[in-house]
Amino acid sequence: MSETLLTVKELGVAIGGAEAVRELTFRIEPGETLAVVGESGAGKSLTAKAILGLLPQRSAVTGSMELDGHQLVGAGRSVYRRLWGRTLGYVPQDALTVLSPVHTVAEQLASSAGLVQGLDRRSARRAALAALESVGIAAERADAYPHEFSGGMRQRAVIAMATINGPKLIVADEPTTALDPRIQAQVLELLGSMCEQTGAALMLVTHDHDVVKAYADRVLAMRRGRQIPYVPEDADRPARTPVADPAPLLSVRDLTVDYAGTGRAVDGVSFDIAEGETLALIGESGCGKSSTASAVLQLRRPESGSVVFEGQELTRMTGAALRAVRPAIQPVLQDPYGSLSPRLTAGRAVAEPLRIQGRWNEDSPARIAELFDRVGLAPELADRYPHELSGGQCQRVNIARALVCEPRLLVLDEPTSALDPSLRQGILDLLRGLQERLGHGYLFICHDLSLVRGFAHRVAVMREGRIVETGPASQVRSPVAR
Repeated sequence: MSETLLTVKELGVAIGGAEAVRELTFRIEPGETLAVVGESGAGKSLTAKAILGLLPQRSAVTGSMELDGHQLVGAGRSVYRRLWGRTLGYVPQDALTVLSPVHTVAEQLASSAGLVQGLDRRSARRAALAALESVGIAAERADAYPHEFSGGMRQRAVIAMATINGPKLIVADEPTTALDPRIQAQVLELLGSMCEQTGAALMLVTHDHDVVKAYADRVLAMRRGRQIPYVPEDADRPARTPVADPAPLLSVRDLTVDYAGTGRAVDGVSFDIAEGETLALIGESGCGKSSTASAVLQLRRPESGSVVFEGQELTRMTGAALRAVRPAIQPVLQDPYGSLSPRLTAGRAVAEPLRIQGRWNEDSPARIAELFDRVGLAPELADRYPHELSGGQCQRVNIARALVCEPRLLVLDEPTSALDPSLRQGILDLLRGLQERLGHGYLFICHDLSLVRGFAHRVAVMREGRIVETGPASQVRSPVAR
């Protein structure tokens, strides 16, 4: 049997004196996949960051972590500089935390290959293009900037960056949360194939039990910083009954969105959302779902088409008129960290819309506290900054911020992608209860058909910028949706 690659014994991690990981012991063998599962805040990401040497400065680490002959507890930056890339690869939950907005994707991968492998400029670019192609990004898109990629494409680029130098251990922290099932399977199979070919190991942090079942050799389950026995979770929920005689809330007709240099992202999309109705928009990564949402929100002006909300044509509105409508149409965006200001605490982020709209009053602090409770956030988290929260906690802050405006329509772009299953269903139950009481309409963007069936009234399936199928959630059987 080959020598163990990573041995962790009695690992403890404290943040500002508070214990977050306690007495954790596990090992990873060369070429195997260890899945680390648990609820949001269980300590999964902190464990991964402890191994990677990426914990915040106020952290204290105890115990032992030995990787390929190197003791990581107490190791300085000089040790990690020799390990990053060559021995350790990292795929974070949020691609934008590692992708520079001012350099093309190919430039960033070539820089990594040149620095770690000592390649010249031409050889480094060839390596970058090969790595991008291996994760499904064509050479003609390699010179695009990160903001020109969909969320799924950005995550694939990050995976290419993590694997380009052939590390012995890849730590992947929720690497497929932004991807549709087909691309998710491709990415995980790619990582698995690379591990088989090179003998590398994969530490996969996830809350998706289907991923665990399909790809993990062993499982480390965590709760409140400790290891617990792993129990698979499965739950099916019945589909919702379509809204009877719906009154129009949002009407989209012949919507077209183009991007310079990359062509048409949305091509003639039409749909309606009634009061009290949820329309799920599902499809592959890059099919135009998020571009459609941006056009509905008027964050991206469409080239043509109509977006009518409560009888008002939004595409013709500008300035004060559009600002007056925005509180009634609120987004919950796909990227939990990127949609929060790093300079605002969670409490101030939720309160900010009320202050901007001039609606802050003596009752507002109680309203903020109530929203924190309803989305499953402890009161003390209101004083923390985004980087001090988990991805799931950040996404719940985003949902609370949207709800504080008392909107009529929520545009939810993968709102639960960063949440573990138990908390995910709690958020959906919250949204459903609000909808039943107040008549909200939801445009719910997702790639999980089973989740859609338990939450949406109708489903619209997108492929290559067009809606190819629409129907009740219980009846849609498109291969793309699956």
